[in-house]
Amino acid sequence: MSQPVPFGDFSATLLAIAGHDLRQPLQLIVGAHDKLARNLHGSQQRKELAQAAEATAQLAGMLGELVEALRLRERSGSELHLPVRLRPILDALAAEFGQSARLKGIRFRVAAGSGAALSHPVLLTGMLRNLIRNAIDYTPPGGGVFVTSRRCGSKLRIEVRDTGVGIGASAVSTIFRAFQRNDESRMDGLGLGLFIVKHAAGLLRHRIEVRSAEGRGSCFAIIANAAPRSAAAAA
Repeated sequence: MSQPVPFGDFSATLLAIAGHDLRQPLQLIVGAHDKLARNLHGSQQRKELAQAAEATAQLAGMLGELVEALRLRERSGSELHLPVRLRPILDALAAEFGQSARLKGIRFRVAAGSGAALSHPVLLTGMLRNLIRNAIDYTPPGGGVFVTSRRCGSKLRIEVRDTGVGIGASAVSTIFRAFQRNDESRMDGLGLGLFIVKHAAGLLRHRIEVRSAEGRGSCFAIIANAAPRSAAAAA
């Protein structure tokens, strides 16, 4: 007789199925929005369609946060310290977020480094994706988001810096908690982004540093061990 599936494994499986199966209908909805937008002429219709598109984007963002949280759980027992080249990851993220930054009127610059970190490509990409998304979300039009990387001795330092609203000194210690938002009036997302970043850093044995000033912007840095140059070249 088969053994009952532990509830944790069952819930993780359900989440995996939902994360996979819900992406396709979301893509269909986004495609339908694009087609309708080309055929609508009334301002009220366009406004309603824009609201529906925004709601779809929020749903997609929430789904993405849940899937990334699941990936953390799955990867916790796998090899997490591989030589990972930064340039392909940063180039891909520059392409991924370039349009949304332009549409918001934000300068978005990524200086792709040539080094390699001892990390995991999926988790490191997820960490940077969350930091960049947050930086764009909390930076008003006319501001900037800048991503840089550099080697500091035996470490690699990757920074995501913005000129956004910043974080009050009293809030810095709480921003990495699950379901926590810097701006509680915002309803987009589940407040899991920085929680995912912190938990992934713990799994990867990376360090997170935060500098922020309210009204002046923030800088989040991921500090990882640099891969030996021979391993970086092989990667």
